[in-house]
Amino acid sequence: MTLDNLVGKTLEKMTPHQNAVKRLLHAAERNIADSKVGAVSAENRFDAAYKAIMQIANAVLQANGYRTLTSKPGHHQTMIQLLPQTLGVNRNTVIILDAMRKQRNVADYSGDFIPESTVATCIIQAEELLKNFRAWLNINWQEFEL
Repeated sequence: MTLDNLVGKTLEKMTPHQNAVKRLLHAAERNIADSKVGAVSAENRFDAAYKAIMQIANAVLQANGYRTLTSKPGHHQTMIQLLPQTLGVNRNTVIILDAMRKQRNVADYSGDFIPESTVATCIIQAEELLKNFRAWLNINWQEFEL
């Protein structure tokens, strides 16, 4: 399925704006840094890392000329599942990121404990996604300035 096939269902077409992508990129960088602050709980560090993942997924989607319809449920899941098309990530990464999404939902809605190992995995995934997005920008959006 192409991104265009999802327009009107879960996506809308948009004109990419460098400043919007840049703001999301910098916000993700701040959230990754926040996720490493040991003075806060594992749940808050996990939330920061997960938020960075979503900001990067949103930024790359926008850089490709699309955004999710936030009026429809499942926009986090949509952004994660589209990463192979928008950023070229592999299927295994999507499975891990989707597990992070599910963990976030469980923690947010039931108050479940987040293990340190899950926090570490989420931070690693956020850092890797950021690295991949920067590489993608250098190849696909050469006029992008940080």
